[in-house]
Amino acid sequence: MLNDLNINSKLPEIGTSIFAVMSKMASEYNAINLSQGFPDFNCSEELVEIVNHFMKKGFNQYAPMPGTIELRNEISKKVKRGYGKQYNPDTEITITAGATQALYTAFSSIVTQGDEVIIFEPAYDSYIPAIKINGGIPIPIKLNIVDFSIPWNEVEKKVNSKTKCIVINSPHNPTGAILKQTDIEQLEKIVKNKNIFIISDEVYEHIVFDDQKHFSLAASEELSKRTFVISSFGKTFHTTGWKIGYCCAPENLMSEFRKVHQFIVFAVNTPIQLAISEFMKNESNIYKLNKFYQNKRDLFRSLIKYSNFKIRNCYGTYFQLLDYSNISEKNDFEFAEYLTKEIGVAVIPLSPFYTDPTKEKLIRVCFAKQDKIIENAANKLSKI
Repeated sequence: MLNDLNINSKLPEIGTSIFAVMSKMASEYNAINLSQGFPDFNCSEELVEIVNHFMKKGFNQYAPMPGTIELRNEISKKVKRGYGKQYNPDTEITITAGATQALYTAFSSIVTQGDEVIIFEPAYDSYIPAIKINGGIPIPIKLNIVDFSIPWNEVEKKVNSKTKCIVINSPHNPTGAILKQTDIEQLEKIVKNKNIFIISDEVYEHIVFDDQKHFSLAASEELSKRTFVISSFGKTFHTTGWKIGYCCAPENLMSEFRKVHQFIVFAVNTPIQLAISEFMKNESNIYKLNKFYQNKRDLFRSLIKYSNFKIRNCYGTYFQLLDYSNISEKNDFEFAEYLTKEIGVAVIPLSPFYTDPTKEKLIRVCFAKQDKIIENAANKLSKI
């Protein structure tokens, strides 16, 4: 009988994403959803109109497999302008169905059975499944718990002949930490003269605060030649549901990337690609995010300043970590469940971002919300 068939799962230990779990709980208890990382406000009306324009003009069939040349050209200009690196739009840039697909494709392009891949925890939850499903072995290294900086001495100890890849994420989800110039220099030193690739998750590249600088790996001659640089328009243009991202890499890496990409999605939404390429021509549409989200971060932090939560540093992304050790002895999932069901605010516990359970009493809050929602949620949290 059909029910007697056994599946030899490639991901036997993987369950439902914590984001789906907490969003479902938020819905069930009618809680303010500060868990899953998406804005609760709409994208630009102008951008919607441009998409509609291209749809009405009949651009509704397959785009070229690497993406429309119009969008690849604009990405090439943006990267050159921001980081000084020239990627050839014909051979070194590919448009993807969101950053998660780009990440999976990059892992699939280079990771083979038994390869070790260094990741830093807390880590975004798509990394480990993508590594394992390709036969790789995740090698987790915990970030320093005080400031979530990378312990480079630990990295040096973990690098060996089996190390195939190091995964970098800056600005960092879930902590809001960012790389510094010294981090770039340490990484350059570690990989120099070694056959090690890098996957750099930079989806929050345009959300950096306090006049800090985003250090893209594209800007480093040593690192860019071995790196898949991945970003997302979902974060930049408030369009997470459109699932449009991209990957930049040198031609030899991009050739392998496209071999995999074409058999996962082949091509990505045509009218939206054309619309984004048109929208990007106005640079202010890209570079106004820092101030926009810093205002939201500062609003949230000012409202809970006198609460019993300890506010962690946040230099980028639209996530804020809160330490609740002065409030409860519950573990982070129990506390997140309590906040959702009893207080009416859904958040994300930090432990699912670790391979081994952490005892740190930290939760992640998304402030990519309307100001009135931020104010309401902060008022509820401040009463605890």
